[in-house]
Amino acid sequence: MMPISPVVRNLLILNIAIFFLQGVSPYFLDWFAMHPFTSSKFQPHQLVTYMFLHANFRHLFSNMIGLFFFGPVLENGVFGSKRFVVFYLITGIGAGLLDASVNYYELLQVQEAAQIYIKNPSSYSFLQFLHQYAPEFQQSAMDFINDFETNPTATKYIDESVSVVNSIYGQFSNGTTVGASGAIFGILGGFGFLFPNQEMYLMFIPVPIKAKYFIGFYALYELYSGIHQSNSGIAHFAHIGGLVFGILLIKYWGYQRRN
Repeated sequence: MMPISPVVRNLLILNIAIFFLQGVSPYFLDWFAMHPFTSSKFQPHQLVTYMFLHANFRHLFSNMIGLFFFGPVLENGVFGSKRFVVFYLITGIGAGLLDASVNYYELLQVQEAAQIYIKNPSSYSFLQFLHQYAPEFQQSAMDFINDFETNPTATKYIDESVSVVNSIYGQFSNGTTVGASGAIFGILGGFGFLFPNQEMYLMFIPVPIKAKYFIGFYALYELYSGIHQSNSGIAHFAHIGGLVFGILLIKYWGYQRRN
């Protein structure tokens, strides 16, 4: 393992310090997490600041582990400190842009579905809306849906279902993105591109696997999850964005594969 590099060390300290500062003010996330483009709370600086915030310790730990192991290889062995900072920030910003763009598209879909439901509410349409946009609440809402089906014109069921639909839309429109994952995936993508045949030993895989296969399979998993698990609370498209921006930036800078 390559010794820890200066920028990686400072990024580790900064991310950990900010994680403990997040609880100082209730407005910290409002100011610095990335809000949807349509939100009144969105500010351009959030495309940078979001990558220094984390949802919980596990989120922080997993990102810092990736930075610790792979960051020094690119900083000390390829870019140097100044260019590594640029690489880290650009891949993080690129990840945020892709994630925000996908969220904007999904938000328009939820908004349209909510408007259609409000115009013509029914138990079946309510079930379909939950299945599509809030599957985690579907099972717990079945008693309500059955009662609604039995009393399709009852005002209380119509009003409550409309309230739930509006609440789900509100969750989409007010959601935030935090985490260094996009920049870390940029580092992973850069490592896989520059050192494709480097064998990696992973705890959950009993045999060594070449970096190009590990990164490739990981990218496919993130793409699949982004499409089929959009409500998971994980910014899969930010991961993809960071990886793609990382590889494109390395190609633009003209670096060649090392093995």
